[in-house]
Amino acid sequence: MTALLLLPLLLPFALPALARRALDRLAPVAALWAVTLCAIVLAGCSLTALGAFVLIGLLQLPLFAALGELVRPLHTASALVVLPAAATSVGVLAVCGWTLVRSVLRQARAFRAARTQAGHGPAAGDLCVVDSPRPDAYALPGRPHRIVVTTAMLRSLDGLEREALFAHERAHNDGGHHYFLAAAELAAHCHPALRPVRETIRLAAERAADEAAAARVGDRRLTARAIARAALAGQAAPTERPDFAAAATTGPVPQRVQALLTAAPRTPRAGRAIAAVLLVCTAVSCVAAGTGMADVHHRVEIAQGDENP
Repeated sequence: MTALLLLPLLLPFALPALARRALDRLAPVAALWAVTLCAIVLAGCSLTALGAFVLIGLLQLPLFAALGELVRPLHTASALVVLPAAATSVGVLAVCGWTLVRSVLRQARAFRAARTQAGHGPAAGDLCVVDSPRPDAYALPGRPHRIVVTTAMLRSLDGLEREALFAHERAHNDGGHHYFLAAAELAAHCHPALRPVRETIRLAAERAADEAAAARVGDRRLTARAIARAALAGQAAPTERPDFAAAATTGPVPQRVQALLTAAPRTPRAGRAIAAVLLVCTAVSCVAAGTGMADVHHRVEIAQGDENP
């Protein structure tokens, strides 16, 4: 049964392709929720599997077996398989933890700098204007939420385009998209196969904000033009914001503009099918991780003499 722990480590490799299909076949908000939740669950199950392999490997060693009060050897696969798997799991967990800590520290510094910069500029409601030669605009979470826009970006757009851009950034704050982006960043550091999913989740958040902005201003073509012009203005400017601060200028802008202009219909059957596949992947990973951990726990109890083999 311990072999089931391999499934949570393999299933994340299927998610990048499934995530792209979900974004094509589901409404952007539905795709954002489905892909993010699936990524978080798969990441958690993969960490559980790695932790189980580490535990099994440690209990093969006399010192840790004594600490675990084992009265008989832990019955598992051959040590030629278990010990390398445990050593590999320790290395993977160490790398994941190190890269995650580095990312958290970097994002925290960027967030503090962005909040400080926003606090120095004039504000009108949730809108904060920053005097800068770099064209940029983004939704900055916090208390309160802010829409940060530079003076260079304001000069790049006309009045109607500015309103569409502000509507887009407000949609990010209203939808709590920074939580999805932070969750995608976390999942990406838990399993290497989930790193491409991070960009799909970001695109889904931008598509959701695009649709919300188009509905608010009542003009899809105007929204597409505002996003395209903002992206062209800011493409050469280096960003000075945290990655979880969503911005209309990020992601594959031509794809987003085309989606706004074409508004291709989605078939409910295709959407239900891809949602079902995501649900199955998530359920299989959870069942495999849970069953594998239960089997490890049972074997430990047997080794402790609490149960008969």
